Amino acid sequence: MEITLAEEQAFFLPPTITPEQARERAWDYKVGAFGTLTKLWSRPKPTEITLSYSEMRYEPFWHVICQTRYVYDRRRDYRLLVPGPEVEALTIAGERRAVVRQDSGNHIVLQATEHCREEEHLVRVLDARTGEEQPEWGAYLEYPAHEIENLETFAPAGAFVMPPQIRASSIVREMLGKLLRPIQADQMLEEMVRVDQVHLYYRPIYAFEYYWEAKERYAIVELDGLTGDRHEGGQMVRQQLQGMLNKELLFDIGVDTVDLIVPGGGIAMKLARVVVDASKSSLDGRKGPDRLTRHES
Repeated sequence: MEITLAEEQAFFLPPTITPEQARERAWDYKVGAFGTLTKLWSRPKPTEITLSYSEMRYEPFWHVICQTRYVYDRRRDYRLLVPGPEVEALTIAGERRAVVRQDSGNHIVLQATEHCREEEHLVRVLDARTGEEQPEWGAYLEYPAHEIENLETFAPAGAFVMPPQIRASSIVREMLGKLLRPIQADQMLEEMVRVDQVHLYYRPIYAFEYYWEAKERYAIVELDGLTGDRHEGGQMVRQQLQGMLNKELLFDIGVDTVDLIVPGGGIAMKLARVVVDASKSSLDGRKGPDRLTRHES
């Protein structure tokens, strides 16, 4: 089996909406941020609401693509029904075959080799903080992205960076667990597993906290820095969180990542850690037919 891992990369998506534009849009929604009942029964006056705090932050999400391909041959017997009760044998391709008579119907048995190909493709877009799938965030991939050269020093001016809580290894392990499975084959011609893409993205979010002095209540309005979509509720970061912004920890696909047992197959697979540098883009990670390679994405 050949398992190929793409080079991991990190990107950030610069906002298309300026802080001033975001502030103006959020201000229009400040009353609604206090809830529907507030608007119906105790609607505050605009002058009673003040902006108490605002921030911009970058929130992480993962975009991972995996695929498998199996090409193999297997032998199988095919039953060909013979309708005429008087038929004792058939000659097919110069070979005489006797008819088998059964209550279920007369037939002949043809031995054949099936030439098979199975391919599967999985794409995951999910929140790197919670692990929840967010397929609609795939639309963010249409926006220009800037590559992050060093995660440890990534600190855009005037913004907080939210550290991921979900590592690449757990995502890839879950995806490969769905893709890898036993194949009933007499001869395996090709068995390929590819992790085509492991990308960490940061999307911009503006957040505004409003204070209603008469009721001593706070409410938050969030605006997507790319689409301008509004979200009421949420919470503020207020300070830079301490977390993993380390490439070796986030992109930890290695020894323990693809340590899987194929369901029902009893085939244990463990991959050696691959170190990629400028002079070496692939490395044999196992002896024999199974190997791990890494390619540039």
